Amino acid sequence: MVKRFLNTAASTIVLMLVAIPAFADGAAASAGDTSVKAWLAIASGIGIAIAAFGGALGQGRSISSALDGIARNPGASGKIVTPMIIGLALIESLVIYAFVIAFLLQGKI
Repeated sequence: MVKRFLNTAASTIVLMLVAIPAFADGAAASAGDTSVKAWLAIASGIGIAIAAFGGALGQGRSISSALDGIARNPGASGKIVTPMIIGLALIESLVIYAFVIAFLLQGKI
């Protein structure tokens, strides 16, 4: 599992670094401006990747804990599911905020 994640992360980073020259506008921009644009692209990609990974881990843990609680006491499922859904919505909202920030950074390019 960890090895698979590391392979995926390494592939993603390599693809991001290879794609930077394709989006560079060398004729119209100076060398310093292109470097800033490249770092903005890398920052937005890595930022959304970290946010999605953290959100997925948080949601997995919360659902796992809720299902453990329901398995131990099936009568309390109504009292467990509602706060779990609210918690999942809050976790997902953080990922959406990171997605919006990534789009704002992409708008600077």
